[in-house]
Amino acid sequence: MVFACFGEKKKVVIAMAHIGALPGTPNYDADGGMAKLVDGVLADVEKLQTGGVDAIMFGNENDRPYVFKAPPEGIAAMTAVVEAVKPHLAVPFGVNYLWDPTASVSIGAVTGASFVREIFTGLFASDMGLWQPDCAAAARLRRTLGRQDMKMLFNINAEFAHSLDQRPIELRARSAVFSSMADAILVSGPLTGQPAEASQLRSVCETVKDVPVFANTGVNIDNVGDILAMASGVVIGTHFKVDGNTWNPVEGARVKRFMDRVASLR
Repeated sequence: MVFACFGEKKKVVIAMAHIGALPGTPNYDADGGMAKLVDGVLADVEKLQTGGVDAIMFGNENDRPYVFKAPPEGIAAMTAVVEAVKPHLAVPFGVNYLWDPTASVSIGAVTGASFVREIFTGLFASDMGLWQPDCAAAARLRRTLGRQDMKMLFNINAEFAHSLDQRPIELRARSAVFSSMADAILVSGPLTGQPAEASQLRSVCETVKDVPVFANTGVNIDNVGDILAMASGVVIGTHFKVDGNTWNPVEGARVKRFMDRVASLR
């Protein structure tokens, strides 16, 4: 069992539901407005659930270029979208506001999410500048909002960035569990849709024994067997999209084929 919200399921598949660009961002469709955002996510959620995924995570991947501090309009809009979609969910859900830990916790807490994902620890040189998340503020906010049950999934190696901490990744992961009380560790590739280095994922899985370890990017039907032989689960977005393109809608047939493959591995 990975988390209680998944029951007895093992080797969990968390699918991304990418919300369209939120208000205030360069790609926001003001003509379509909030209704278009909700409709787009609902269409993806329906295909993901029909395909059999174990959980859904709402993310704002379309809000490029990304920021470290979520603006009020972004938090409000993402909260509204998740609340609108919630009645249609039959699986546990999580949220991730890129790249703001406290915003992710805020939205997750008030919408009833089972988990949140973010970069909570470390120091990175990134496309967005110097990246220094505040894990303590996010953890204290979770406590203040009375959501100690909501799991915090730590993406330990940031996409679009290079860690300035020269410790091996497995030691950084182990330290995050010990010092920052990570509920799970996620290992990513260098960019969205690109897989983590197999050696890094293996090292983290062999070192971190107290909490689940997930592959966070680049999982597909061809490599999922090798990945699930090591990890407790996967987070998957790009592979489920039409033509395997991150910015396209979800393709139901791709989801079904992938989940059939996972069923044969469980």
